[in-house]
This record gives sequence, C-alpha cells and structure tokens, in this order.
Amino acid sequence: MKLDATAVAVFIFFFVLVTVLGFVAARWRSGDLNQLHEWGLAGRRFGTIITWFLLGGDLYTAYTFIAIPAAMYGTGAVSGFFAIPYTILIYPLVFVLMPKFWTVCKQRGYVTAADFVKERFGSRNLALAIAFTGILATMPYIALQMYGIQLSLAALGIPITVPIFGIAIDLPLLIAFVILAAYTYTSGLRAPAMIALVKDIMIFIVLFAVIAIVPTRFHGFGPIFDAAHQKALANPKIFSDLIPANQAIAYTTLALGSALALFLYPHSLTGVLSSSSTRVVKRNAALLPIYSLMLGFLAILGYMAIAAKVKPFGGFGNNSAVPALINAVFPPWFAGFTFAAISIGALVPAAVMSIAAANLFTRNIYKEYLRPSATDREETQAAKLASLVLKFGALLFIVAINPAQVIYFQLLGGIWILQTLPAVFLGLYTRWFNRWALLIGWAAAMIAGTWMFIAAGNKPTLAIFHIPIYIAVAVLILNLLLAVILTPIFELIGLRRGQDKTTPADYEEVLAPAEPVEVGRRALS
Repeated sequence: MKLDATAVAVFIFFFVLVTVLGFVAARWRSGDLNQLHEWGLAGRRFGTIITWFLLGGDLYTAYTFIAIPAAMYGTGAVSGFFAIPYTILIYPLVFVLMPKFWTVCKQRGYVTAADFVKERFGSRNLALAIAFTGILATMPYIALQMYGIQLSLAALGIPITVPIFGIAIDLPLLIAFVILAAYTYTSGLRAPAMIALVKDIMIFIVLFAVIAIVPTRFHGFGPIFDAAHQKALANPKIFSDLIPANQAIAYTTLALGSALALFLYPHSLTGVLSSSSTRVVKRNAALLPIYSLMLGFLAILGYMAIAAKVKPFGGFGNNSAVPALINAVFPPWFAGFTFAAISIGALVPAAVMSIAAANLFTRNIYKEYLRPSATDREETQAAKLASLVLKFGALLFIVAINPAQVIYFQLLGGIWILQTLPAVFLGLYTRWFNRWALLIGWAAAMIAGTWMFIAAGNKPTLAIFHIPIYIAVAVLILNLLLAVILTPIFELIGLRRGQDKTTPADYEEVLAPAEPVEVGRRALS
C-alpha cells in the first residue's frame, strides 16, 4: 500500500490521544493501585455507561471488525453471520448468570473465576485447571489484537518490518506494544475503560459512515447482496450467501457454543466484576445488544467488499477486505481515522485480556503455589509484571508465527474455555458435582477437543456420525457426562466433595438503594 501523509497524521493524532488518556486514567477516581482489586478491577466502581463501553470495547474487538466481514467476504454466511445469533443468545444468559456471579465474588472478595471455583468446590487443583485454561485461551486472543494493529499499519502503507542491525523488526508494532504495556502497568483496568469511550465512539462513526456512503455507490443494498449471490453461484464449493441445509447443525451449535463461552473468558468476567452493582450488570445485559445490531451491519461490509471488487493485499488474505474497501472508497483522512479506530479497538481488549490473565496467574498460581505469604503489594506487583510478560508473549506469537496459525489457536481457545462451564456456571447453582469428577471431565474434554480440532484440519467443526458439529459443544457434552457419571461413583469409593466455604447468603443479591435522578454523574462513577 502507498504511504499517505494525511492518513498517517490522522492515525498518529488519535493514537497519541489515547496514549495520553491511558496514563491520565491512573488518577481517574483514583484508588490504591497497590491493591489487586483496584489495579485489576478498578475497585469495582464502574457505573452503567462506563461498564457498557468497557464490555463493548472488550467483547467487540479490532479482530471482530476485521474477521467477521472477512469471513463474509471469503466464505459467506456460514462462517461469518453466526456471530449475530450468538451475540443475541448471550445476553439473556448474562442477565441470569452474571448478577449471581458478581454478588458472590463481591461478598467473598474474589477477583477471578478460579477464586470462586476453589472455595465453592474446595479444590486447589480444579481452581488451577480453571486458571490454566483461562490464561491459555487468552494468549492467542491478545495476539489477534496485535494482528489487527499490524493490518491497520499495513493498510496505511507504514512499513511493518524495519531492518535494525540486520534484523527485521516490526518496529511500529513494537512501539504500540510498549505504549500499551506502559499505561496498563501504571493505570490497570482504568486505562482501557477510559480509552473504550473514545474507541467505541470512533468505531460507531466509521460504521455509520460506511453504511450510509458505500451503498450509494451501488444505488442501494440490492446490488450488494446480488454481488454476493453471484459469487455463491460461481463458487458453490467455497462460498454460500445462505446457510446450506447440511450446515444447519454446525451453524446452530457454533452460535450456541460461542454464546455459552463468551462470558467464561477471563476478560469478559473481569469487565463484569468491575461493575459497581448487580443493577449495572443487568442494565448492561439489556443495553449490550445494541452492539449486536452494529455487528449485523459490520458483517455486511464483507459483501460490500465483494461488490466493490476489492483485492486483498500484503499477504493478509481475506482479512484485508475491509481495509481495502476503506482505502478504495474514502479519502485518506477518513482512512487514517478508520485505521486509528481499529488499532485503538485492539488496545482496549488487549489491555483487559492481559490484566485478566495476570489476575489469574497472580491469584491462582503465584500466590497459591509459589508465594502464599505474598503481601497485597507483592501480589499486585506480580500481576503487573505478569501482564507485561503476557503481552510480550502475545507479541512474539504474532511476530514469529503465521497469523493463520494464531487464528487457529484462537478458535481452539474457544473450545478450551467452554470446558470451564460446569465448574463456573453450574457451580453458581449447585455443588452436587464431585471435584474430582469435574476435574476428570475437564481434562478429558480438553484432550478430546484438541485432538478433534487437529483431526478436523484446524477447524472448529467436525463431522460426528456424518453430522458437522461445533467441537466445543461436542466435548462439553462429554465433559458433563463424565462429571455426572463419576460423581456418585467417587462418592461411593470415598473421594468425597471438598468443603464449600461459600454460604447461601453469599449468593443473595443485595440491591443498592434506588439511584436518584442524577444518573449521568453516577453512571460515570
């Protein structure tokens, strides 16, 4: 791509703006950042509006902006449009599950899901499995955010690799990583929360502009959908603009499994736990579907790229479809604004993901096994350092590994994280399951899911009895069956349940006093 000074200048302006905001955030409703719940959860003080922006920025990432239209552009509705029903399915679950989860975590001082599992089932081993799975599933997710920045830089024409002492270094990406690491280290969760306000406004501006302007080039949406249909007729084996009958179960289970998995990811739970009350959580369950509407429009960008006959660039394949569309349709200043929005959209989730994974490492590995006597200050310092290491590991992922492989790992991460559902979500309602049964069910599902993913050619679906199904759902069924079957067996042979340190009162929602009319100030608290 040709370097354009105007686009680069606009990009740098907004990138510098959010960098300043990231460091200023340390003083925003300041708390003692030597306390893990202050650094990693912002003191659990975010109101409705901030939580909405944070969760939206956390869940709808830069890679979402790129990957969903890319899937629509490359293979059509089966692999691209499933994101719409799954983000519709998830919020009723959030409304039911997350207030109870927030309540018990607030009452007991939990920072992670593994904290809850440890005390609910009296099992350090099961908690370690939950923590390990969360960190493992998060790493490629962080890497994909870095990939989104890399793609934006390429679309601007900024050289990705710069020779330094004869070694090819991704210098712009390295600079972005250092900035992200610095303000996350100093400001904790407050940084991505503040930046999310800017990021989401920019993304909405870009989306509304694209939806309003691009169809006018084709005299409406009809020719756009017709272009996708013509591609389906010309390439029936690799592209479909409608869901084929033989893919209905794969499509349905992919949507269902993704919905069940989304709020098991550590970054999603961290966003929930940073809320100030269950009212805030419930309001966000009602308001976040606005992003699902946005996601529907976003998916259509893939069909717009087909209609515009754009060509992928720079070895990024279909993932460059949206950037190519932006460069083809809009002036350089707006392209710079768009790619800044995408890059900032990568910084927010990358920051939250690294914080969430660092919380898991510190609370459930470092303090539990390596340094039980760690003070609050030492614990927080360990989390800060862990967040740096995790970001550095993600950077190595994206620099050293083919991006397609990173995408495969992220798909595998979805299969892994869903296997924490029995201990985390079902644990909110019952402790009937034996801790060893849950652990064996988890281990069997992790091994089987990984093997099936590889056997399917690094794809998330596999034909079982000639029926394509999302692997995560298939192995979740195996997980639950083992937990149900082995629980009474282990009880009979003397492998009894661990002690439950939670009480029924810990799960009872305590409603805060009704909020007065000054909603604006409180929501921003």
